[in-house]
Formats: sequence, C-alpha cells, structure tokens
Amino acid sequence: MRPLDGVTVVTLEHAIAAPFCTRQLADLGARVIKVERPGSGDFARGYDERVRGMASHFVWSNRSKESLTLDVKHQQSRIDGEMRTIQRDPKLGRSFFRAPSIACL
Repeated sequence: MRPLDGVTVVTLEHAIAAPFCTRQLADLGARVIKVERPGSGDFARGYDERVRGMASHFVWSNRSKESLTLDVKHQQSRIDGEMRTIQRDPKLGRSFFRAPSIACL
C-alpha cells in the first residue's frame, strides 16, 4: 500500500512545475485526473516529438495520470457534470475542495 492510495487529485495544470508536483502525488498512489483545454491540450506536448509525437518532458511529467478535456471558460454545466461524475465514483472521498489549480478528493 502506498501513502496516497485512495486519494484523488483533480488538477488544471500545464508546462512544468504543477505536472511534476502531481506526478509525485501519482507516484505515491494518488489517482490524478488532469483537466486540459479542448483541441490543443497542454502546450508542453509540443516541446518536441520524441515519444510517439509528444514531448519527452510531457510524457515523463504526466505519467500515471488520467486526462480529460473541458472548456473551463464556456462550459460550466459540463464541468459541474464531470465533477459530479468524479464525485460519484465509490473510490473517492465525500468532500470536494475547489482550489485555483488542484483539488483533492
């Protein structure tokens, strides 16, 4: 058993620092769900094309994560629906704490 087994993290992140941080949480057992922009996703995917067309850094810093796309500026009802779906997962905790970039369930 790992220290963060049973913890779910929902994150809005891109580039370097936050993806590295949440990768560490995933390595410790957390379920990490990365929310990305529709169409382009995380711009760090395009730093290079060394790993099946994606940047090696992107693949390294986002390993062990789940990903979904949401337009957080224009689809509040869809975001609320996705969060309700995530909350209904029986493996998740009862409380959802909203924060600017990372939420732990």
